[in-house]
Amino acid sequence: MAAYGLYTHIAANKTRSMILLAGLFVLVYVVVFAVALVIEAMNNGQGTVNYYLMAALYDVIRTLPFSTGAALLWIVIAYFFHQKMVDAITGGEAVTRQEQPRLYNLLENLCISRGIPMPKLKIMESDALNAFATGLNPRQYSVTVTTGLLNNLNDQEIEAVLGHELTHIRNGDVQMMVIAVIIAGAVGFLAEILFRGFANFGYVGWGSGGGGSSGSSWSSSSSSSDSGGSGDKKGSGGAAVLIIVVAVVLIVVAWALSQLVKLALSRSREYLADAGSVELTKNPDAMISALRKIEGRGELPGATSAVMELCVDNPREGFADVFATHPSVESRVQALVKYAGGHYEGPLALPTPPAQEQQQPGDALPTGNSPPPVPSGPWSDGATPPALPQGAPPPLPGTSSGPLPGPWGNQTGPWGRH
Repeated sequence: MAAYGLYTHIAANKTRSMILLAGLFVLVYVVVFAVALVIEAMNNGQGTVNYYLMAALYDVIRTLPFSTGAALLWIVIAYFFHQKMVDAITGGEAVTRQEQPRLYNLLENLCISRGIPMPKLKIMESDALNAFATGLNPRQYSVTVTTGLLNNLNDQEIEAVLGHELTHIRNGDVQMMVIAVIIAGAVGFLAEILFRGFANFGYVGWGSGGGGSSGSSWSSSSSSSDSGGSGDKKGSGGAAVLIIVVAVVLIVVAWALSQLVKLALSRSREYLADAGSVELTKNPDAMISALRKIEGRGELPGATSAVMELCVDNPREGFADVFATHPSVESRVQALVKYAGGHYEGPLALPTPPAQEQQQPGDALPTGNSPPPVPSGPWSDGATPPALPQGAPPPLPGTSSGPLPGPWGNQTGPWGRH
């Protein structure tokens, strides 16, 4: 489903979320099928390829309620506890308006301007420059900001970052990414269990050389069925090995597909979140400046890859950008310049001090605490200004040189001498 605007993108994300949820169960069943293949090959080393496939399929059908229940339990755990898991990893703590008035007011103003429910605001103690949004429903939505971001970005840049995270919430990106993480996590968890069990079995069974009581089905199958020829035994053993190879390939493919789908979705959502920030703040240059400052400085210590995938920028790059979760900052800046009206393409430039702006080429800059040069004027040559006259003020034009009339004079009025 192609998304051509904000609301179609939100609808597309909801559709993708349902597809990803269905994909979770499909991938779980694929992994269960692979596990069943390994178990059948281990327990019966004389079967044919067709026998192993049919037996594994029967095992999948028979264990369908258990595998489905395990997948549902995984979703329930992630739904209710994923925020606590993220907070435990990052150390994020909720803050109030009294604790963070600057940040709280910026987020609240953005929410009010677009009628967006106010998410929880959290602070993570870290020198890294980053922020991320989490949650699966309006009661769980939260935006976490690092102290490094607060200390290094101005209000306009922080507002742009908050608008970026609010857009993720508004577009349904957060729910979609959490579900994608659930899929990858479930498949990876099952795959790790299988490989660990496979390694342990191989160490005990195959490592004993088939001579001990724990020699598994491989040693027993080689000594049974005397009526069969040596060619049949080799053929049966080859089928079991082939089935195990197929099972391993299925698990690897299932894991790789879950990772690629997750990463592809993560990349596409960042451009739209940048555009959504510009829509909220009406300031594309602030978003560009924030990205330039965050670039390469967003590594969260101790954070898992799943948490980094939710951040504004993920400095952990994949092999040849194939497994990179975020587009490069340069490409995001170019998109903002081209499509959002941004004017700031190059690296950050330091502001020019006011004293330098007043100097002409070749003039020496003032040093120390010396005052700036006196601007040109009638006394610019350094001459001493004329001294003001002392004593009585001069007479007004058209009057005598005597005392001035009025209260300052020495004249006699109708009420006597003043």
